[in-house]
Amino acid sequence: MSNPAIDDVQLDRLADVAVRVGLNLQEGQDLILTAPAEALPLVRRVTAAAYRAGAGLVTPLLSDPEVTLARYREAGDHSFDRAPDWLYGGMAEAFGNGAARMAIVGDDPMLTADEDPERVSRAGKANSIAYKPALSHISNFKINWSILAWPGRAWAMRMFPDLDPDAAQTKLAEAIFAASRVSDENAVANWQAHNARLAERTAWLNDQRFDALQYSGPGLDLTVGLADGHEWMGGASRAQNGVVCNPNIPTEEVFTTPHAARTEGRVRATKPLSHQGTLIDGIEATFREGRIVEVSATKGQAVLEKLLDTDDGARRLGEVALVPHGSPISQSGLLFYNTLFDENAACHIAQGQCYSKCFLDGDSMSEEDVAKAGGNSSMIHVDWMIGGPETDIDGVRADGSKVPVFRKGEWA
Repeated sequence: MSNPAIDDVQLDRLADVAVRVGLNLQEGQDLILTAPAEALPLVRRVTAAAYRAGAGLVTPLLSDPEVTLARYREAGDHSFDRAPDWLYGGMAEAFGNGAARMAIVGDDPMLTADEDPERVSRAGKANSIAYKPALSHISNFKINWSILAWPGRAWAMRMFPDLDPDAAQTKLAEAIFAASRVSDENAVANWQAHNARLAERTAWLNDQRFDALQYSGPGLDLTVGLADGHEWMGGASRAQNGVVCNPNIPTEEVFTTPHAARTEGRVRATKPLSHQGTLIDGIEATFREGRIVEVSATKGQAVLEKLLDTDDGARRLGEVALVPHGSPISQSGLLFYNTLFDENAACHIAQGQCYSKCFLDGDSMSEEDVAKAGGNSSMIHVDWMIGGPETDIDGVRADGSKVPVFRKGEWA
């Protein structure tokens, strides 16, 4: 059934881009698809596009916010240290057999904001532990995978509280379509051109072979050492199964793996972080020998501290990403409360698990090899934004010489 608040033509284009550009789904390949139940109009379109592309079997797994909240409001305390490991084990088996992975996001980012933060944290940790076998196929880029967004009604009202629900959903849909480059009929060609520009950036950075990045700006005096043999990636990338895909729809970043023991200095977040139903704002952190040793937040500090205590790797960096202040998502002026979009508005860092693909020989590296090269290991991977219009970044070579990378938030 058509939703009058959402442009069906652009929704069709988004589904087409998701399958052809996001996943680059192959003939005969199975697809595991997760989405909120509200996103069924997009799920149906993606499923149809996947079968047109030759999919073997599309298996959708749907979630519902009321079902999620029922657990917090009705379940006994014993429920919150459990997760469906049988389901994630099955997903891991499917990925091991060659299935692709797509996630559609769209729930209210503050869904559990009013629930017991201790229970939210415990449930999140249990889920992270159970999901790790499946997640390893994604974090190690063994399969083609992609994430895109549906303009959920509660999410829209969170972003645009002064509008009526239909108007809010229309505005969020338009923002998603614009950021996802499907606002005109040349959507696939738009992505090809965008991927080419990102490829130029990654090629330049890989040619430079920087030893570290040095950041400066308001509240920012940080040096991030880069992992040994790191490789920059961005836009379309080749998974270990040989398929070139775009993991994020949208994307504006180029990113690589930092060295887990070589970040020093202080940093202040430039945008709020929405995590597990809590808005964490005003983050400030100090790093020594790669580890966060001091942290504060003006809002959501207790949740942030629990996140950092997930495991030892949660206090170390697993990703560093460069995004110009002039990116379309930044220029929209919107806070999406969703990392898929907000991370593409500013340079960012991520606590936790690294992407082992971001090494020159990543396809052949064992977990021990990745750790030896400086790659971080953790059950979490959480991005927060540190860039803005006054951010300067220099690439530091092994001999100490510096090359401008960003000036005033833009590529130098």
